[in-house]
Amino acid sequence: MSQPDATTAPAICTFESRRAQEICDLIRRAGGVPTSAPSMREVPLEENPAGLEAVRLLIAGEFHALVLLTGVGTEALFQLADEQGLLPALLEQMARIPLLVRGPKPAAVLARYDLKYTVRAAEPNTWKELVAALDASSLQLSGMKLAVQEYGVPGLQLYDALQQRGAGIVPIPVYRWALPLDTQPLIQALHNVCAGHFQALLFTSANQLTSVLQIAEQEQLLPQLMHAVNSGTQVASIGPSCSEALLERGWPVHIEASPPKMGPLVRQVMTHLAQRQ
Repeated sequence: MSQPDATTAPAICTFESRRAQEICDLIRRAGGVPTSAPSMREVPLEENPAGLEAVRLLIAGEFHALVLLTGVGTEALFQLADEQGLLPALLEQMARIPLLVRGPKPAAVLARYDLKYTVRAAEPNTWKELVAALDASSLQLSGMKLAVQEYGVPGLQLYDALQQRGAGIVPIPVYRWALPLDTQPLIQALHNVCAGHFQALLFTSANQLTSVLQIAEQEQLLPQLMHAVNSGTQVASIGPSCSEALLERGWPVHIEASPPKMGPLVRQVMTHLAQRQ
């Protein structure tokens, strides 16, 4: 495929960090001009004493069930335990208690360790489907103490729903996200968003919005940023959980990928932009 004409090809900003090169390549192949503005870095597991303490409590039998929200977080939980020599004890305890998963990714990680889930949320795998699956199960949440693997930002709505059903909640923050060490690309990208230089913004994680808003506030760009996304700049989300986070913060969601993967996201963004011309 020939290179797109930069004067006519849509300019697209992506906030992806870990797979930044991959999503930029997808945008180029689809005929867009990408700008990469990495928005997050993963805080090392060894800097996570709260997560380690929760793992120790889990092994000690302090929880009646474990809620696993993401595949990456489930892997991080096992890695955290393994680095401390606690993985065999953790797996043994997890085999004894109900495991409640939000979707296919944590379920797939469990399968690699020969663990079986008790409850699994239906698509689109948001906290709402997880709560519905729990309501439809034989589990009695009242009086249960649940460990919940967090996925970057606390799932306050999930916690509230579980507590309304009588469960006690203890988060396991197995990984955390922080701003990149070099925030200049993100700062420049947000200035360009406000100047109307992009046709679309791509969010591939709910946590990216937290970083974007933090930098926008720091740079005193929040009013201009909100004006841009409400007056022409299209906002694209990787899937329902990401869309929910955007909508909760007052952002529009013009495109939502289905299925929730980067390839469909880029294709649907390009189709959407072409239809707007």
